[in-house]
Amino acid sequence: MSDKRTKPADSSGPIRNGWARRLKQWLSFSFTLLILGCAALIVTLLFMRSQTLPVSKMTMASEMYDVHSTLIEAYGNAKNRQQVTLQEISPNLIKATLAVEDRRFYEHYGFDPEGIARAAWVNLQHMSKVQGAGTITQQLARNLYLSHERTWTRKIKETYYAVEMELQLSKDQILEQYLNQIYYGHSTYGIQAAAQLFLGKNAKDLTLAESALLAGIPKGPRYYSPYYDMQAALDRQKTVLQTMVDAGYITPKEAADAGREQVKILPLESKEKPVTAPYFRDYIRNQVTELLGIDEDQFEDMGLRIYTTLDLKAQKNAEDVVKEQLDKYPELQTALVAVDPRTGYVKAMVGGRSYADNQFNRALSSSRQPGSSFKPIVYLTALKEKQFTPVTRFKSEPTTFTYDQGRQTYTPGNFGNTYFDWIDLRTAIAKSDNIFAVHTVLEVGPDRVIEMARKMGITSPMKPLPSLALGTFPVSPFEMASAFGILANQGVRVEPTSIVRIEDRRGQLLYEAKPKQETVIEPSYTYVLTQLMEGVFDLGGTGSRVSETLKRPVAGKTGTTNTDAWLVGFTPELSTAVWVGYDKDRNLGTIESRVAAPIWADFTERTLDSVPPKLFEMPDGVVNVYIDPATGKLANESCSANSRMEAFIAGTEPTEYCTQQPAKADPKPGQDKPNGTWWQDLKRWWSS
Repeated sequence: MSDKRTKPADSSGPIRNGWARRLKQWLSFSFTLLILGCAALIVTLLFMRSQTLPVSKMTMASEMYDVHSTLIEAYGNAKNRQQVTLQEISPNLIKATLAVEDRRFYEHYGFDPEGIARAAWVNLQHMSKVQGAGTITQQLARNLYLSHERTWTRKIKETYYAVEMELQLSKDQILEQYLNQIYYGHSTYGIQAAAQLFLGKNAKDLTLAESALLAGIPKGPRYYSPYYDMQAALDRQKTVLQTMVDAGYITPKEAADAGREQVKILPLESKEKPVTAPYFRDYIRNQVTELLGIDEDQFEDMGLRIYTTLDLKAQKNAEDVVKEQLDKYPELQTALVAVDPRTGYVKAMVGGRSYADNQFNRALSSSRQPGSSFKPIVYLTALKEKQFTPVTRFKSEPTTFTYDQGRQTYTPGNFGNTYFDWIDLRTAIAKSDNIFAVHTVLEVGPDRVIEMARKMGITSPMKPLPSLALGTFPVSPFEMASAFGILANQGVRVEPTSIVRIEDRRGQLLYEAKPKQETVIEPSYTYVLTQLMEGVFDLGGTGSRVSETLKRPVAGKTGTTNTDAWLVGFTPELSTAVWVGYDKDRNLGTIESRVAAPIWADFTERTLDSVPPKLFEMPDGVVNVYIDPATGKLANESCSANSRMEAFIAGTEPTEYCTQQPAKADPKPGQDKPNGTWWQDLKRWWSS
């Protein structure tokens, strides 16, 4: 009987057949989707190509107002724009623009996936947006048809219009439009107008060096315009040249030669109509673009209503005074900032003698040493931390100070090598004695002085050295005016404010200022220091030369270095900083160093001419007593001939009376006898 074996069934067959069937179905489905997607894409592209491009967006001029709602300027009405063809533009400029704005312009179709991926990777590495991915076509679409709001909706529309433009226009047509509308600053649009403005030549005649410089401006006209900062413009030019090398447009040698070429920039021509507050307007423009997160080129056409803190009357006074006082000094520069200490409002700002010649705003520049005008911050710290008083005394004599645990020395000197022997704080402030100031800063500690300066709003870099007392670390006039406003406002710092509110074209509120207020120090300390600083304008004080101009109580401090002259002072209503000097490394002469004081005095009196003179309000915690200047003790009938009233923090006033002084000889024949002291007069009145 034969042994028959049955072959087992193959169970994997049905499985393989099922998998193959599903794969076939998936491939069929995918192919169908692909066909449908391609068809939809073709239909969409045909539709986009058939559609008319939108009408360029309507623009409305933005307007700026002063604190009284008086119009300062309406923007967008004086645009400088000149149309040229692509053939009338230098190939150097075209290559430079493509290199820095959109190297793959002739390869993409309106948007650049490769550029998006590259930008995303770079931004991810830096954990911030350091590189954009917008193409030239997208930039043009945004400028022509869309607002600049930073939303995903706007970005999608921008990409849609960019593709639509690519379907209806040639690459050269798009590039031509872009180069004719791109913003170069100073109300100038398009490369032809920019070439005329900066270089006085046509766009077709631009050299490689000139092209690289101009191509770098649109990235940030506020920062890279040679009228604002020539060094920044040249640094940007080198970046453009290197980018052109990387793109293969030029050789390294051509880039090096162009980098060495000296580009001659024309002076910025002034408008026929004098421009009001030009430095302040630039400052506001920068503030608005930062606050709203918009590009500078859209600032003029958004229909914004910008209400500022500027007082046009005060501004005119500032500009008139600067012009009058600097008339005899053709190269001398100046800066002026005036702040209302009660509100923090910036009332006037002058950044230089002529905006048409130079647009650099010196009022905001932290590059000038304040000299002795910094000393009130040192003395305010001493009043608070070490209980200094108006009769605290140091000897004014040539002195070598040691610091850093005896490892370092510092030997300051007084102006003209003039010293005053034993002097008190009032005299030290009035005479601007440097020895007294260094004694003070070492007694208090430089770190504490820096801490006080920071509380008062000074952010410029400073080091805890003895020279800090003499104002050797640069600050800006803006910082100094704001800091001294705290003294005028009884120790309360109100955050400096230049914009009250911003509205859009429909009147909707976009921004409203809410300045912070903070008590930096008790009012008794600022009052005592203010009384001492009034002595700067008394006979013998460093500001006495303008005492005849002043018709109201004022307090302030002068400051002089080899290259800088300051007067920073205040009334209860106005705190003003004035700086005078030269832009280049050039020392001030004796006469030139005295110009800051009359600028300050004239401006203060003209601006407050309709405001009645007002005393600085005496707060609680202050006592007034008569003291004997020679001893610093309380005055009595024995030493009252030269006595003066002095303000003290309650509890720090002298408690001892002066000692008996030698009797004075009788007056010589023919001389009038003195009427007696206030003490003797008082006794005579009481007896009668």
